[in-house]
Amino acid sequence: MSNILINWWRSQQFKLALRRGDTQSAIRILQKIQKSGARLSWLEKLFRDKLKLERNYLESKRENANLIKQISEIKVSRNNLLLQPNPELIREIYRDFKIKQHDESKLQITGINQLVFDNFELGLVAYLQQELTKIPAQKLAIKLQDAFDDLNNLKAGQDPNYGFSLTPHVYFMKYFLENVYCLYLAWFLIYQDGLLPGKLNILDIAAGPGTTACSLALFLQRCRDFLNLSQTHISYYSLEEQDIFQYRGLQFWRKYVESQIKFINTYFRFVTADIFSYNSNSYDIPRSFFDFIVISHCFFADKSKRFDAMNIYKQMVENCLNSDGYVLLIIQDKKLFRAYNTPRSENIEQEKNVINQLLEELELDLVWYKYLTSTGLRETLNRGKFTEFAKDKLPKQLYLSPLLKQYFSQHYESSYTLDDYVILAQKSAK
Repeated sequence: MSNILINWWRSQQFKLALRRGDTQSAIRILQKIQKSGARLSWLEKLFRDKLKLERNYLESKRENANLIKQISEIKVSRNNLLLQPNPELIREIYRDFKIKQHDESKLQITGINQLVFDNFELGLVAYLQQELTKIPAQKLAIKLQDAFDDLNNLKAGQDPNYGFSLTPHVYFMKYFLENVYCLYLAWFLIYQDGLLPGKLNILDIAAGPGTTACSLALFLQRCRDFLNLSQTHISYYSLEEQDIFQYRGLQFWRKYVESQIKFINTYFRFVTADIFSYNSNSYDIPRSFFDFIVISHCFFADKSKRFDAMNIYKQMVENCLNSDGYVLLIIQDKKLFRAYNTPRSENIEQEKNVINQLLEELELDLVWYKYLTSTGLRETLNRGKFTEFAKDKLPKQLYLSPLLKQYFSQHYESSYTLDDYVILAQKSAK
């Protein structure tokens, strides 16, 4: 029988198989026709293309199922690494710190965990006393005053230069405890939302003496009775221009924190550099590595510096934050609103607008923000009323206050106070 007759006969058999709905026979006959090299009829081509589409669909379906499975496994793995919120611990922290939620973003806080912070404050005072007694009294008074005058520029809305030899010591006495207090609460809010990993990599920009690391260590110390922290590990990268800040911060960490909080495995890496000289190749900082980038109270009053810093922060986030990572911003209320020429008030929409302007500048998407306030007000109490309020309502720095009286003639007891915005954000999805 000639090839022409054979091919004609196969085509007839192919049509009959399709009419009977016998797809398997049709497929076998089509394969023989294709193998013979004969030209396909329009019906045979149509059937061939239909088979290809079905195969492609099934392959795509299998690939999607595999991807969904892989993503689910990654999410489960990541969730297993997160510290699970413990309701009892959360209740105790709300009670200890006397946290009251006034509206969707405003938290009034007038309490403290006395045991944790008293021990921390005592350790800080012991460290400062040991260091300050090494300096002759006459030189000490001058050096302290120089550093104090420089840091006091903050109250006038100016940027200090932070370059004096005792700047870290004065910072420890005047600002450190309050900033640790604020960041402790920031870590708690992150933990409360189930976003805090047990193993985390932190880049602390303009880190100073390591306020971020100390606050996290204190918070995890509080968690120890409620959570299994045996696998906890922190990789902490400090980016700071002043090496004396880094040196004194590490010195205090080793003398107090490591001796008291032994269960946390912490790796320190210090990058001493001016943020204004940053480019993606200039610093030895891992790319796409960090779970958290923290910028705490490093927002400049000088407009030119602020503009440059915001652009550099954007680059650092883009280069260094991992795809699921978070940016934690801490900024004082006055500095935030002053930057956008907006008066402070109880207007929540106005507040949201200012927060959105900040995040747009940094090309970040908001996760949430909270205003932490001691007074429960967004506007400032006058000095006399605030002094009375602090005296009656706020936790005191009982062990540090005598040092401030001794060296700066401070006539009142310092209190733990809050007037900061805590903002959690992620890379912009745009």
